[in-house]
Amino acid sequence: MAISRFTDLLEEARRQSEPQRLLFVFTRAELPDNPTAEQRQRFEEGEGGVLTPVLCVDKTPEELSDMAALEKESQRTGIEWDIMFVGALSGSGGEAVPDDAVERHLQRMVEALQMGNTQSFLALNRQGEAVALQ
Repeated sequence: MAISRFTDLLEEARRQSEPQRLLFVFTRAELPDNPTAEQRQRFEEGEGGVLTPVLCVDKTPEELSDMAALEKESQRTGIEWDIMFVGALSGSGGEAVPDDAVERHLQRMVEALQMGNTQSFLALNRQGEAVALQ
């Protein structure tokens, strides 16, 4: 199934036979250190920049109703974000994924994103629509 919206993600996660944990890393678009004039201009036009992780959380599909609810929950943190990256972990033998494994995977996601590796994750905007990053 091609996932193009947050709703698709939830439907697919709920269809899995093993318990799922969805991993979310919220990022904010920022100017890189020592930007060139061209980088600054593109950023001011709403393009370019670097995505800096600012918040991460894990949820089971059952804890999520829709993108609006997740957006509202993120607003309560007071942390602004632009793009959300999503990964998933499956339990095994009907058992949920252990919390320590979730924490390790969230940390790896953050590290990967800090290195610019975005291809391994689903990227969604604030409206819950998949976005392609270049």
